[in-house]
Order: sequence, then structure tokens, then C-alpha cells
Amino acid sequence: MSAAPLEGVRVVDFTRVLAGPHCTKALRDLGADVIKIEPPSGDLGRVGLPYVSGIGLYYVQQNAGKRNLSLDLNYPEAREIVTRLCREADVIVENFRPGTLARFGFGYEHVKAFNPSVVYVSLSGYGQSTSWKNRPAFAPTVQAETGLTAIVQEHFGEALSEPRGDSCSHADVYTGLQGVIAVLAALQHRNRTGEGQHVDVSMAATMLSVNERAGALLSEIDTYGEPIALSANESHIYEMADGTQLTIAGSPIYSPMFTRFCAMMRRSDLLTDPRYATAKLRRENLTSLLTEVRAWLATFANLEQLQAQVSESGLAVGRVRTVNEFARSDWIKEWNAVVEVDDRNGGSLRMPGNPWIFSSSELPAPGAPAYQGEHNEEILNELRIPQERVRDMQQKNIILSRR
Repeated sequence: MSAAPLEGVRVVDFTRVLAGPHCTKALRDLGADVIKIEPPSGDLGRVGLPYVSGIGLYYVQQNAGKRNLSLDLNYPEAREIVTRLCREADVIVENFRPGTLARFGFGYEHVKAFNPSVVYVSLSGYGQSTSWKNRPAFAPTVQAETGLTAIVQEHFGEALSEPRGDSCSHADVYTGLQGVIAVLAALQHRNRTGEGQHVDVSMAATMLSVNERAGALLSEIDTYGEPIALSANESHIYEMADGTQLTIAGSPIYSPMFTRFCAMMRRSDLLTDPRYATAKLRRENLTSLLTEVRAWLATFANLEQLQAQVSESGLAVGRVRTVNEFARSDWIKEWNAVVEVDDRNGGSLRMPGNPWIFSSSELPAPGAPAYQGEHNEEILNELRIPQERVRDMQQKNIILSRR
């Protein structure tokens, strides 16, 4: 096996909380040396509950394996150190509100002046130069602004006792992954041309681009009751006789899927039932149609028997599991999808593993979560900062470490 794909790539990480850290964690797991710059107040992600050994597990999941340098950019001595780091960086990633780093002299144009080949990626809610650029942006608000929350409301309808958003921070995580794509594409551009560049990544634009229903909604075409986007969003939850909950991908409301459901159940008679003649009628008579599906499901003793018949019709069935139930499956072990991370107190924490398996590259082992400023002296020594200057900055709290 050869080295990790991004071995030798130096990343200076100005990110915090989720979108940015998720991006730079992926770069670290692909082999990059990621140096996280943390302010004296600390990354807000550190307070994400629960705590183990004084570290929030929310922080651990997004930052394990990065090196940590904690300093106060309000001091010129700190800015000099960060300038030296940025001078040697291949990649810089930041997710502050637009213009924040520029006030400290670390905006793209500042860094480009002394490191023209740098790949500089900015993640923000609404981009660096739009009229909304100064609006605070968190996943729930961006998801509300870009249509996802409305889709959730429509999806659950009267089943909601009160309006709710989604359960996960999609806007942050998806934007972090788009940041990874931006880094890799810009590095390839640099490999080809020698030229660095700035990439502006927007949470709002990301959420629109990953919404598989957006094209149909934007086109405002009447589907006469048919679900849009292959009906995956209307997949129903069923329960077998033994209590196993499951879903079958797709809704029998959708005409092509209705045909497959009938074939799956060996119920060709439903194809000519006038109650189900059109998508609109199937939606109006959904309760009776789902009763037919549930009655058929009750004829199977277990999920394995059901799986075979569902697969014959080109459909997919999945059991509804909790995360911990999934973690106990054989598949988790086969993929190494859950890994042990050092908890900094003699034990370990279980965290998600990598989503990639490379045939010719060896990825780094899971890293430990760094205490704030844990690698101050190591990094400053690499920058050849004299020890007396380091001690002076420590005494003045320009650089600090905290457990």
C-alpha cells in the first residue's frame, strides 16, 4: 500500500463548530496534516454534550487527529506566527462570517500576496459577496431559507403536533463535504497550472444543489398527484408480525412504483382496481392501499424471507434500526465503519470511521482529540520560533493551552 492520498498536504484550519471542521476532518482522514487554529475562547463545538474526559464528543467527532495551535490573533506576535504557517500552507479553510479573517490580515487577498499558490476555501451561509453575506447562518436557519424545512412540513403534514425542522444539521455537513470537493478540485488545478485560487462555498447554494426535488419544484409542473423525485421521500414505514419495523424504498402512489408493488405482492388484481387507477386516486385511497401492503407483509415470518421477494421486483427493503443497533451488525465490522478513538483518559470512544476504502492508499489511523493548544510548542518549534519568545508569549497569554 502506498501513502495516504493527501500525505504531504499542509492545511491551516481556521474553522469552528461543524461545516468547516467536517471539511478539514475529511482532509485529515485522507492524510493531510491539519493544523487547527483555535482562539482563546475555544471552538464552540467543545461544549457539545456529552463530555468525556472534559472534551465534548461533538468536538471529538469533527476534530480528532488534527494538531491544535491556540493563540490570540489580536496580538501582532500571534499574527506573525499564523502568517508563517499560511506562508507554508497548501490549503487554508475558514468558515467565519465574510470579512472576519481579513480584519486580521488573513483574507484571501492578503495570503495570496505572499503565497500565490495557496488553495483558500471559504465556507459561509450565503457567500462572500452577496447582499446576504453578513446574515448569521446556522444549519436550521439555512435549511428553513432554502426550502428543506418546508419539505419536511409538507412530508409530515398533520402528523406533526407542531412545526419542526429536520433532525440533523444537513446544511453544515453537506457544505463541509462540498468544501472537500472544492479543495481537491483546486489542488488538481494547481497541479496542472501552478496557480492557487479562492473558492467560495455557500451553505444556501449547497442545500439547493443537494435537494433532489428542487428541479421539479422550481419548474412548477403539475404532476396530478404523482410524487416527485422517484417518490423516495414518500417511503412508508411498515411493521412485520414479529414487530420488525422496515421501509420499502418508494411509494405505491407513484405509478411506476405501484406496478412494482403489485408484482412484489403477486397482486395483479390491484392493477385494475378502480380505486387505484391513477396517482391521484391512490393518494385519496392510500389508507386502503397501505392496508393491502401490510396484510401481505404479515405473511412473512422474518425479514430474510421478505428480502428475497422484494428484491425480485427491483425494490429495496431496509430495517428501521437505531445507530447502536446498526453498529452491532456484521456490516459495521466488515467495513470498519466504527473506530476506537483515544479518550485521553486511558480509555476509548466509539466514533464513525471513514466512508472510503482505497485499493492502493493507506489511510492514517484514527487520531486523538487535541486539547486546546496541545501542539503549541511542537508547531512553534517547527517554525523555528526561539524558546524564549515562546515562553514570553505564554506568559502574556498570547498563546495558551487548556485541558
